[in-house]
Amino acid sequence: MVDEKARLHRQLEAVAREMPATRWFIDSLLHGPLRMLRIPVGVVLVIGGVLSILPVLGLWMLPLGLLLLAVDIPFLRPIVARLLVRGRRRIAVLRQRRASKRY
Repeated sequence: MVDEKARLHRQLEAVAREMPATRWFIDSLLHGPLRMLRIPVGVVLVIGGVLSILPVLGLWMLPLGLLLLAVDIPFLRPIVARLLVRGRRRIAVLRQRRASKRY
């Protein structure tokens, strides 16, 4: 069985490589001062994502909250890691299609 914590960390590192602007956030999330805020902020984001029908809150909060919770909650790790893999693949396909339409 693949170590799910290592898999999740590999996916987060891959996201940080693909989008360098997120590097500081991911590093501080995993190792830095934001570590103590992960669970409370993750819970608030999930609740905000569920309440996305309200004007200020949005559906974008749900995946971000699940990602924050997955770092500390073991049963969420495989689900979130799988979703990160699928999302990265989907983005790569969309980028290829976009690039091929330009030429």
